Amino acid sequence: MFSSTLLRIAAVFGSIVSVSQAGYTIADDYTPSNFFDKFDFFNAKDPTNGFVQYIDRPTAENTGLIARNDRSIYIGVDHKTVTSTGRASVRIGSKTSYTHGLFIADIGHMPGGICGTWPAFWTVGPNWPSGGEIDIIEEVHEATNNHATLHTNTWCEMDGGTSASTPLSNTCYAYTNGNTGCGVQDKSPQSYGVGFNQNGGGVYAMEWASHRIAIWFFPRHAIPGNALSENPDPATWGPPMADFKGNCNIDENFRDHQMIFDTTFCGDWAGSVWGSSSCASKANSCTDFVANNPWAFAEAYWVIYSLKVFKQY
Repeated sequence: MFSSTLLRIAAVFGSIVSVSQAGYTIADDYTPSNFFDKFDFFNAKDPTNGFVQYIDRPTAENTGLIARNDRSIYIGVDHKTVTSTGRASVRIGSKTSYTHGLFIADIGHMPGGICGTWPAFWTVGPNWPSGGEIDIIEEVHEATNNHATLHTNTWCEMDGGTSASTPLSNTCYAYTNGNTGCGVQDKSPQSYGVGFNQNGGGVYAMEWASHRIAIWFFPRHAIPGNALSENPDPATWGPPMADFKGNCNIDENFRDHQMIFDTTFCGDWAGSVWGSSSCASKANSCTDFVANNPWAFAEAYWVIYSLKVFKQY
């Protein structure tokens, strides 16, 4: 009787330990050799009303807006042409959709910190906003600190602020406050734009589970030893930059997400804040600046060393 009770206790304790120590195994590895094959190229009208012309893969290859070598992939924008119809750029979405997981991107350069630009690395579900949206990297113009934001189809309140970030809003619902979402601003000026690029980039990681959505940023000199390994362990990384949890059913609001990289110009965010930004003295409007100053966008490109998606076991 006593021994059987101990065995039952041991079995229960063992299952608890197993869950609490659950790790991650690779689900998809987006390498330089297969990266573009695993993405679809979006070439319709920009849903955010940007002054942009998204182009298909053959056009991007022929014009040099995408390229790869053994170590990295490059995604740029047109920086040679004066345009009246929108600057040529690339928006790609992963062919595979995900619900939950650990997403780790090693990025060497991003398009941010330039007047007129609105780059983003994000995930989104079908029939926006019904499947939710997770903005991992996003900002506009000459910003220096990254914003991480969630958008939902039902009322959700989550305060994502941590010791590494400043909370901006806790209302995630897309149909209030002008779709501001619930978001935080990274305290590190190396998290976005010029500071990020001058520091050699870094690693962004997003952990998505039923109880929370967390985002880490690690500058190049401070990447945890296991973050780029085949066995990453977020439990050893310290506090995330954003830790979204609270009054929200995450599984109900976030599902079947594509990963997206894009660079748009002006549009609903960057265009609307032009007049109050540090860029306002450069042109009468955001579209005027983007149309007539192609040289300004030579640094508006992504360099991605690796992108991996892990699932929990």
